[in-house]
Order: sequence, then structure tokens, then C-alpha cells
Amino acid sequence: MGSNPVHPVSLAFVFRSRSKEEKAATADKASPTDSKQPRDPQAPKGRPTPKRSESQTQRRSVANTSMTRKDASKRQRDERRAAMERQRTALATGDERYLPARDKGPVRRFGRDYVDSRINIAEFFLPLAVVILVLSVVRVGALQSIALLLWLVVIVLIVVDSFWSAFRLRKLLAERFPGQNTKGTVRYALMRSLQMRRLRLPKPLVKRGEKP
Repeated sequence: MGSNPVHPVSLAFVFRSRSKEEKAATADKASPTDSKQPRDPQAPKGRPTPKRSESQTQRRSVANTSMTRKDASKRQRDERRAAMERQRTALATGDERYLPARDKGPVRRFGRDYVDSRINIAEFFLPLAVVILVLSVVRVGALQSIALLLWLVVIVLIVVDSFWSAFRLRKLLAERFPGQNTKGTVRYALMRSLQMRRLRLPKPLVKRGEKP
């Protein structure tokens, strides 16, 4: 129909050219690090595998952290040991700063001084018990009778003396510490009176006969 002839274009040539161009563009956008360095399975997505120097640094930091924990544990043990040593020293010297909680305070100090300032029959219970036990073992009727009588006398004296001490201590506590909490101080003092003077902790700070 026309004077100019129409040259047909091959479809295969068009599709092949576009495919090659897209592949080239994709290759240009790809990072050299992504193609050469594989991704660590444990690393987050989109991040490359850390270098060997970075991994060694991380391992060193973990090792330093574990050493720090060991140092902290050792420091805690040393502090506990020092606290126990201070407490033992305080029990011997009466230093209020490092005494156990059950021994702290002016009320408990007064209860201890009251017991230490007088002669308590209960503190002689252990040596008397040994004597009475020896007398009761001897197979002599008269000695066994004396041992039984001594048991009764000692028990009665301890009970009477303890009641008198408790009554007197309650009165003194009400006079010295009005309005303050003195609960448990009488029982605390009576338990102390059962111990021999040289074995008491904290150590006695007043002499016998001295006013607390």
C-alpha cells in the first residue's frame, strides 16, 4: 500500500535486552560486602557476619564480666568476714555500733548491767549441778539424801531469786525509760543470769555491787 517497506522487529530481541538490563542494574546495586562476606546465622537479618577482631573483643568483654562477678563475690565474702570480726570485737568490748540486733540499745544495755551488777543464784547452777550429780552417784544413802535435798534447795532459790530480779528490773525500767518499748528485756536479762559471768556475751562492763 505504501512506498516504504515495513521491517518487522523480533520479539525475542526485545525481551532479551530488558532481561539483561535488569540483571545488570541489580548487580550494580548489590553491596560488595554482601557478595563476598556470608551472613552469620546468629546475626540479625540484614547485617553481615562480624569480623574476627570484633568477635574476639566480644569474647574478652564476656571474660572480663565473669571475672568482675568473681571479684564481687570475693568482695562480699570479705565484707561478711569483716562484719563478723567487728561483731566479735563488739561483743568483747560492748561497742554498740556492731552489736547484734538483740543486744543493741540503751534498754538492753541496762538489762545487762543490772544482771552483771548483782550475784545471781542461777549463774551457779552448772557447778552446783555437777556437785549434786556426783553425790547422787555415790552409793551412800546419806549422800544421796543430801544430793536430793540440795536439788530442791537450789531450784527453790533460783525461782525465788529470778522472780525478785524480774520484779525489780521491771520497776527500774519503768523509772529509767518511761514510755519506751521495754518488751522482752526482762526475759533477756533472766536468760543472761543463767550464764556464768565469765561466759556472758557481750562481756560485763560493770562490777558486782556497782549501780547500773
